Amino acid sequence: MRPRLTADYFDELYAGDPDPWGFETSPYEQAKYAATIDALEGRRYAGALEIGCSIGVLTARLGEHCGSLLALDSAQAAVDGARERLEGVRNVTVERRELPEDFPDGPFELIVCSEVLYYLDDTAFSAMVTGIARELAPGGSLLAVHWRPETQTYPLAGDEVHERLTARFGAPAFRDRTPEYALDRFDVT
Repeated sequence: MRPRLTADYFDELYAGDPDPWGFETSPYEQAKYAATIDALEGRRYAGALEIGCSIGVLTARLGEHCGSLLALDSAQAAVDGARERLEGVRNVTVERRELPEDFPDGPFELIVCSEVLYYLDDTAFSAMVTGIARELAPGGSLLAVHWRPETQTYPLAGDEVHERLTARFGAPAFRDRTPEYALDRFDVT
């Protein structure tokens, strides 16, 4: 297994490009964000957590469906970009944290992991899922979406992430698959 990608990797990536994945301009990202919001099926959540918010493009959309949203990223440049984008949005807080080590206290009615869990090795993935399960409120939802094509960089593949989440949380209440991404919403009881 490839090693876990840490904050240093992402700090270096953002140093070369403030939007390294084209979150603001990519048609793929825009379509994926729309599908992610559609997967909420019109629900509103009192408290939510977004793991790996990057520069806050999806965060802005998620905030419209949450009473409060805590958005986290491990890269300082990403956190700075998200804070700038969301300045004046009162229900969203952006923090720099390295997860799973600094997992925030919940409970959260919604936890969103958009293209982030495949950066973890087995040990960190297991710890992250434990943190998610511990801090997800009864009746809450885990919404996960990940890139499906093979990469030579990430420790895990997107489909593998979703297989592991299904093994831990059961069959998803909402599922969407395209050639590019896997999207699942797991509703816990």
